[in-house]
Amino acid sequence: MGAEVVIEGLSKSFGPQTIWRDVGFTLPQGEVSALLGPSGTGKSVFLKSMIGLLKPENGRCLVNGVDICSCSEHELYEIRKLFGVLFQDGALFGSMDLFDNVAFPLREHTRKTEAEIRRIVLERMEMVGLSGAEDKLPGEISGGMRKRAGLARALVLDPQIILCDEPDSGLDPVRTAYLSQLLIDINAHLDATILIVTHNINLARTVPDNLGMLFRRELVLFGPREVLLTSEDPVVAQFLSGDKTGPIGMSEEKDQASIDRERQWLASGQIAAEQRVVGVPPQLPVSAGLPERQAVQRRKNRVMGMLDQLPPAARDSVLRSINDQPAAAPGR
Repeated sequence: MGAEVVIEGLSKSFGPQTIWRDVGFTLPQGEVSALLGPSGTGKSVFLKSMIGLLKPENGRCLVNGVDICSCSEHELYEIRKLFGVLFQDGALFGSMDLFDNVAFPLREHTRKTEAEIRRIVLERMEMVGLSGAEDKLPGEISGGMRKRAGLARALVLDPQIILCDEPDSGLDPVRTAYLSQLLIDINAHLDATILIVTHNINLARTVPDNLGMLFRRELVLFGPREVLLTSEDPVVAQFLSGDKTGPIGMSEEKDQASIDRERQWLASGQIAAEQRVVGVPPQLPVSAGLPERQAVQRRKNRVMGMLDQLPPAARDSVLRSINDQPAAAPGR
């Protein structure tokens, strides 16, 4: 099973500019989580802080009990081996073919023979649907293929934690759907802990087991998908519904006068309250033939223990979503 990641009081600034402050949550072991937020809220900075590429001013990031923010260089080198990272652009070496790109971490960090490396690379490329493309250069393939090649490279060291920085950026909706399915299927295969940074609403509503949201330099909420998707928090509700009415504006936040005008407009009855309620859509199931994701039942058990803390409407929606959850996707 993937490692548990515990974030405690993490704060990051660049000079006088605070990016986010006092962020704390736990990534449950073996589950898929997503961190949301409007553009410019520091989501990618957060990922880089999690793996020690940036050093926060305060707080801790604990992986298997080791604090990435304060450990020695040797400890950081070892703990990073637990991570696989998919960067926004795939971050492939343009002069290497896909095979050598995917093989790079194995050659850098292990003493495996070339025969072992070839077996692992071909397995991972098959897992992401790139069999037969080993000899192609990154410049010869589509953006979606580059993302999948980057994901294959992130998987070759059998990571316990997989970080995906806006995996849908630059992809059309169909390729995004395939990549979303791929992340769910990888979780079914590996039971790894996965964190996806995104602002894609459809991905956020259908893929992860847990959701968190950054806004106004703080973590608004983090928890199981059923709880966040029924949240009455105005920032979360606006973002997940894609509505222009709410605290989020063209810049990160609206001024108070704009928010007050919108409240008066809503109170006048021009928008019915029920039109703004966002339900819990079915979660993307695994592909046919794969084992059920163990994460689903772990999350459901956690949610059932939280029911008495939820408003009645949210409680009803949560129960419906849990009872109606499909077991597996039909074969293609």
